[in-house]
Amino acid sequence: MSELKLRGVTAGYGREAVLEDVDLTVTEGATTAVLGGSGSGKTTLLRAVAGFLRPRSGTVTVGGRTVAGPGAWVPPERRGVGYVRQDGGLFPHLSVAGNIAFGLPWPRKRHHDRVLELLDLVGLPAALAERHPHQLSGGQQQRVALARALAPRPGLILLDEPFSSLDTALRATTREATARALRATGATAVLVTHDQGEALSFADEVAILTAGRFRQVDRPTTVYREPVDPEVAEFLGDALLIAGIATEDSVVCRLGRLPLHGSTAHGDVDVMIRPEQLTLTRPGAGELDTVVRDVAYFGHDALVELDLVDGGPHELLRARVLGVDSPAPGELVGVTVTGPVRTFPRVVDPRRAREGATPMAAI
Repeated sequence: MSELKLRGVTAGYGREAVLEDVDLTVTEGATTAVLGGSGSGKTTLLRAVAGFLRPRSGTVTVGGRTVAGPGAWVPPERRGVGYVRQDGGLFPHLSVAGNIAFGLPWPRKRHHDRVLELLDLVGLPAALAERHPHQLSGGQQQRVALARALAPRPGLILLDEPFSSLDTALRATTREATARALRATGATAVLVTHDQGEALSFADEVAILTAGRFRQVDRPTTVYREPVDPEVAEFLGDALLIAGIATEDSVVCRLGRLPLHGSTAHGDVDVMIRPEQLTLTRPGAGELDTVVRDVAYFGHDALVELDLVDGGPHELLRARVLGVDSPAPGELVGVTVTGPVRTFPRVVDPRRAREGATPMAAI
């Protein structure tokens, strides 16, 4: 196991800096998901850690050893870092066993037991050892790629969006198998992904990366429930932002008086409410009555769009409910907010002002 530390790392291509003075610590044996959109710098970060790209400034330390920094440079093959690419990167002319054993030292006669051990670790049957990559499913190929990366027992594993090319069901099972394998080996791991659900469910910590800088690094529950700003809140999933007035322990808005979550902004604020915090009730039983505008049904749950009918300015709400509880468009339902909410300093949106948003004095 190896702790990973980045301090003041700036890296890029040509004259363009993709990463700007970033700091990150991944504790020994933990998994951190770096979450960002296209062009945010996710893959550049992995390449700098792996040794495929030399940072312009700053230091990269793996297991207490500086592998990149002023006067220090350790080539990729000597860093003790495993790397799993998005496409797996298996050698098509080698069998599964040959791919897994590729990075192991000689003599090869000792590789058989290690190959079988790794196949079991990633949840694949030993019978696949003699197959070639084209004879495997996409999920099986990614598990073999993980086994190959784990074969030399590296202290750090880097995962470059390894599940993005798989279909939904296969992605979930492969992700679960990968998480089990990483826990079993105790390896420190960094996953880069653009999938919010994947980052929140897979990692011990989530690092939000935008425009080459980290906006927030914390536990999944914290970054989701207590994002540092509205942009991070909306990046992590659906978030309703409505005007309110906050005091020390509560905020008043069109949905009633709501308890606050943690240390939040006071005075004129934007109130963040997640769709799953809205509970639908019979008309008159909630804080407000609403009309169902539309329903997106997903089987296990449904996303319900609601129009407020309290006589105030137009406000569209989104509620996430169990699929069996989804209402029909046009139905009248009550709405109640469950749990504490997060607030941010109020930012006046000129578009809302033109549309006649609720003034603070009227709440």
